[in-house]
Amino acid sequence: MSQEQNKSHQPPYVMALDLAEPAALDDDIKKYFDKCQEKLGLVPNVLRAYAFNQDKLRNFMNFYNELMLGDSGLSKLEREMIAVAVSAVNQCFYCLTAHGAAVRQLSGDPALGELMVMNYRVADLEPRQRAMLGFAVKMTERPAEMSEQDRQDLRDVGFSDADIFDIAAVAGFYNMSNRVASAVDMMPNPEYHAQAR
Repeated sequence: MSQEQNKSHQPPYVMALDLAEPAALDDDIKKYFDKCQEKLGLVPNVLRAYAFNQDKLRNFMNFYNELMLGDSGLSKLEREMIAVAVSAVNQCFYCLTAHGAAVRQLSGDPALGELMVMNYRVADLEPRQRAMLGFAVKMTERPAEMSEQDRQDLRDVGFSDADIFDIAAVAGFYNMSNRVASAVDMMPNPEYHAQAR
C-alpha cells in the first residue's frame, strides 16, 4: 500500500506498510499501551508499528526498556542525547522528533533539544557529554575506525568501561531503529512536535 493510500486508509499515519495491530492485544501488551497512554498521553507509533507481531514488539520493548531505563552510569537525558545525535547523522525523522522532544523535556531546555537535533557540536555541553556524543557519532559514521584511543578518550572524562558499553549499545540500538523507521516510513506521533516547548 502506498504512503498516500495508507494516510487516507489509517489515520493517524503510522507507517507505509499495511501491518495493522491485531484485533486483540495480549494482556501484557495492552497493559503496556495503557501505561504509555497514562504517562505519555499517547502510545508511541514505534510500538504500534511493531504491534502486528507481538513477539517482535516484546523483544523491542524489553531491549528499549533495558537500554534507556535500566541501571546505567548514563543518565536518562544522556541516553536520549545519544539517540538524537545518532538520529541526526541518519536523518531519521521519527527518532529526531520523538527523542528531540525527550531531550527538551528532560533538560527543561527547548533550545538544547533543537540544537541536539540540528548540530550537537554547537550546544553548550559538558566535556563528558561532548566526548560521549563524539564517540556515538563516530561509531555511526565510521564504525570500522573505532579504536582504543576512542575508548580511552571516554575514560579520560570519567566514563567507566561499563558506561562505554552502554554508550555503544544505545548508539547501536538507534542506528538499527533509524534504519527500520526510515525503511518503513514510520511517522512520529503528532503530539511530539508541541511537547516541552
